[in-house]
Amino acid sequence: MTTDSPVTVTREGDLAWVTIDNPPVNATSTAVRKGLAEAVNAVQGARVAILTGAGRTFVAGGDMSEFDAPPVEPHLPDVVQMIEDSETPFVAVLHGTVLGGGFEIAMACAWRLAQAGTRFGLPEVNVGLIPGAGGTQRAPRLIGMEASIDMAASGQMLDAATLKALGGLDLVFEGDLQAAAREYVADLPERPSKVSERVTEPLAADALEVKREAVLKRARGQMSPLLNIDALQWAYLPFSEGQPKERALHLELRQSAESRALRHAFFAEREVARPKAAAGAAPRDLQRIAVVGGGLMGAGIATASLGGGLEVVLIERDADAAASARDRVAGLIDGAVKRGKLSEAKAAEQKARFTATANYADAAGVDLAVEAVFEDLEVKRAVFRQLAEVVSPEAILGTNTSYIDPREIFEGIPNPARCIGLHFFSPAHVMKLLEIVALPETSAEVLATGFAFGKRLRKVSVLAGICDGFIGNRMLAEYRRAAEYMLADGALPQEVDAAAREIGFPMGPFELQDLTGLQIAWANRKRQAATRDPAQRYVTIADQLCEMDRLGQRSGKGWYDYVEGDRKPRPSAEVESVILDYAQAQGITRRGFDREEIVTRILAVLANEGARIVEEGIAESDAAVDMVQIHGYAFPRWRGGPMQTAAERGWTEVGDTMRRLAGESPDSWVLSDRATGN
Repeated sequence: MTTDSPVTVTREGDLAWVTIDNPPVNATSTAVRKGLAEAVNAVQGARVAILTGAGRTFVAGGDMSEFDAPPVEPHLPDVVQMIEDSETPFVAVLHGTVLGGGFEIAMACAWRLAQAGTRFGLPEVNVGLIPGAGGTQRAPRLIGMEASIDMAASGQMLDAATLKALGGLDLVFEGDLQAAAREYVADLPERPSKVSERVTEPLAADALEVKREAVLKRARGQMSPLLNIDALQWAYLPFSEGQPKERALHLELRQSAESRALRHAFFAEREVARPKAAAGAAPRDLQRIAVVGGGLMGAGIATASLGGGLEVVLIERDADAAASARDRVAGLIDGAVKRGKLSEAKAAEQKARFTATANYADAAGVDLAVEAVFEDLEVKRAVFRQLAEVVSPEAILGTNTSYIDPREIFEGIPNPARCIGLHFFSPAHVMKLLEIVALPETSAEVLATGFAFGKRLRKVSVLAGICDGFIGNRMLAEYRRAAEYMLADGALPQEVDAAAREIGFPMGPFELQDLTGLQIAWANRKRQAATRDPAQRYVTIADQLCEMDRLGQRSGKGWYDYVEGDRKPRPSAEVESVILDYAQAQGITRRGFDREEIVTRILAVLANEGARIVEEGIAESDAAVDMVQIHGYAFPRWRGGPMQTAAERGWTEVGDTMRRLAGESPDSWVLSDRATGN
């Protein structure tokens, strides 16, 4: 074996230790595959080969940086088969995560031992693929079809105890890996039959259909989950027939738009976590923070921060409000316990780190203070004036504003380099997106600390510049405007919403407004009224509904009608009448919109506005726009975001569509350079 190989073989009497050392996650790169193939030859003659992974994990999957290029020998299926066919049997000693190719390698070993807490999965579906080295063919033979569907089609991970109960492990151990391995191989049981030669029990047709329907519902247009189910059914064929079919489909899917989009999302998440504006800056160590405002947003921020290990003091306007906030946070923590997301012990520990108060002086000594109060400039200014009197002049101050210019909020606050926008999305303890808004004065150190804070809270943080709505809400406004133009010109709410669901959104723009409440956008439109361009077309249908007290689900009516106790939206004759009357009053001759035209318009408007945001420097890259849309607005991950979708469909289509929209509504749309071809 070469001296620089990431796979080493060490002889110890009649044992051969094979170690994969390819940081950070021992991915099955070309060098690892080559090293494993050489290791199989090198261990011959030993009584047993013990396969381990160096570092914090065994093997956590393939090297996706190689997926855009043609496969290079040795191919992983061939290496896996070499391990399974080896005259010297292999025992896999597993820890950390055993994912994708790592699990495929482990299944080829004669025995599998796992440290308690190890997690296993076939997550290829998350990047639009099926396993490519026998995963769909060996897993059903090892652990059964039902569990294999959960792993491959749904991306579910299994812990070591569960996998052992399913027959996938020979031993779960505590403590040192090498000690456990030596003890096990000292008295090896009889070598079992190869997994590829076993027969799996058929899953009843009705049970398979239930699984398929559940996967179809969650997929929302993504094809790879269903293709994983199809590939798993090939496990009923002889392995020599099923495995080549799996490999061929895997390689075909690598070139699919869906897989390219999901791989784009994977790498984009890593790109946005390292913004250029914070390059080289070291984050501060945060231990204690203050949150001002204990409503839904403030309680969510506090809960997320407690989950991140921080000490939190929440400040409210009076003692009664503080008591309500305390109960609200406790309720969120207790809810996590009930859902099995948090242990009783951890819940108690989080509550012990939480204080709710009506006294700003209790924020003295915090490293960071975040306001989460009403979206009103003067209210927010008052919060920071009071905070500035009690916290350190170096303490970071963060505003959770959704639209207001942070420069106005922090006006007059000493040391503006410590000021930053931290725009959480509601509910803040659930939603993954955090828009981090940089002021011109914000220091790189404070920016870096904001990103470290987001990471600690398990958020996907994205740097945004200052404009109305920043990245996400600015794009949302254009999306809603395009939808309302279509209503005025001939579509109905249910038609637009159905097209949005076809794109892959969980719900359309009008269903979403009914869920969140029409009054939120109404208040923002009224705020913008004084500065709105009079030449831009403005559709008043939504304003009319608000004036009619049709404010959404909570009022029992919005864009749709609702029956008490039922959130199912029902098309409203009253809303349709408002739409038709508006069109008549405006002299609009309504026409029909087919599903594809609505889809094309939605995608074009989002991509065009995203491109403008990048061109203006509000977002550092297309990746930033895509991550905001995926993690804050439920844009389907399998499409990669609106910018990736535009790249796949072609910017020519975006330009043609935007010119058509501009022709229908003059002075209402600004085309990006990419849409105009510049």
